Formats: sequence, C-alpha cells, structure tokens
Amino acid sequence: MKLGEIQVLKIEKKVEFGVYLSDGTERVLLPKKQVPENAKIGDEIKVFVYKDSKDRLICTTNTPKLTFGQMGVLSVSQVNKVGAFLDWGLEKDLFLPFKEMTKQPSEGDEILVRVYIDKSQRLCASMKGLYEMLSTKPPYQVGDEVEARIYEFGHDFGTFVAIEDKYSAMIPKHEDTSKYRVGDVLMVRITGIKEDGKCDVTIRDKAYIQMEDDAEALLDLIDSYAGVLPFSEKASPEVIKRETGLSKAAFKRAIGRLYKERKISLVDGKIRKL
Repeated sequence: MKLGEIQVLKIEKKVEFGVYLSDGTERVLLPKKQVPENAKIGDEIKVFVYKDSKDRLICTTNTPKLTFGQMGVLSVSQVNKVGAFLDWGLEKDLFLPFKEMTKQPSEGDEILVRVYIDKSQRLCASMKGLYEMLSTKPPYQVGDEVEARIYEFGHDFGTFVAIEDKYSAMIPKHEDTSKYRVGDVLMVRITGIKEDGKCDVTIRDKAYIQMEDDAEALLDLIDSYAGVLPFSEKASPEVIKRETGLSKAAFKRAIGRLYKERKISLVDGKIRKL
C-alpha cells in the first residue's frame, strides 16, 4: 500500500460503510460515498491512499492537488498553535508543522510546498527543501519579464523565488524585499542565467525607467534631512543601502539625474536640495 500515491486497488470485501480495497497484501477502506455505483467484488478502482483524522489508512477517488514527493502551490486554510493546514483538495487538510516553515504564513496565503512523510508515517507539507526541487532548465532569456513567487528569504544570499512556480531564481540581497511576504508573486526581470541553469532576477525596472522613481524618492529623502543629505555618492555601499535602500550604482544614477536637472548641488561631500 503506497501512502500518499494514486494507485489501482481491487475490491476485496463489501461492508455497510463502504468497501475494502486490497493490493494483495494490505487492505484499506473506501468510504461508502466514494464507492462507484454498481461496484462489485473483484473490480479495480483508482484511488489515493492517505490517513484519516485518527491516523488510520483510508482512500478516496478524489485526486489531491499534490501527492507524495510533489511540489506545488497550496492555499492556507487555517493556522493554529500546532501549525498550519493547507487545502489540497481533500476533506482532510494537509498539515504543515511549524518546524517545516521558513516563515509563518497567514490564512488565505498561497505558498509553495512539498509533500513528505514524517517520522510518524503521516503525510505532511514542508516549505523547506524546495531549492533542490526547482527546475534549472528555464525556457527564458535575459531581459524576459516573468512572474515569480517568493518561497524563502535567504538572508545573506538574497530572496529565493520560483519563476512560474517551477524554475529556480534569486533576487540579489541588495534589493529591498522587506515589504513582501513568503507566497507573494512579483513581476521580475531576468538579469542573468548561470551555467547551472539558475536565474538571477530583479524587481527593479530597467535603469533608465527606474532612475526617475529613484530620483523622486531621493528628493523626498533629502527633504526628510532638512534639505541636506549628510553623505554623497562617495559613501560606502553599506551606508547608501542602509540610508536609501538603493545600490551604490542606482544611487549614483539618481544623483546624476537630479544634478543635471539642477535640483541638487554637490558641495563638501554633501547633497543639498536647490
């Protein structure tokens, strides 16, 4: 009997509350409401085998959204003190333990997970281990704009995303993703494809488009400093990132734009609004 998989089993016995199906060695109950009309002993039925709320093997003719070993997007139906429960198309939701979360989701979130069997032989979901399961054969080119779902914040590395929920990609760490949550779907642009097939992507527009927004945001920042920014483009990348949220290159482009438009002056290592 293959837990968490779709398989063909044979009707071995009929009872008042359903039928027992067998693989020749073990048997499992198919509840009465799931039994096909006119089914008889010896008939073969395609079913999915899982466990009920009392951890007993049971099967269904319904097809879950994910089976054992598969990865995909499921909706969070409930979060409580023991973990989260995900809608996977069956009467009993799929359990996501706290220890298998990269970030705690909220009810209604749509998150990328995989299905595994825990030490107690129960089917569960995990938000971990997705990096190795994502495809590294992207059908894209540099410059393509695609949708990508955040599945983990990688701290020192960047933000891990799955393009179209299938392909491995990462937003670099210097881009600010703090306003987003695991499960959010972003429009990103592919900036590079590594030899191993993993993609580098950006949430920023092309430089000449993004520069206008950055320049406006920088003027607002200068206003918050009473019209004088106490550092210039010569500051360290870490200072610029911390104070403006921009990479040093983006900061220099925005400063150049404002200087050409005579909206700022650059004097004594400070940027002053005109």
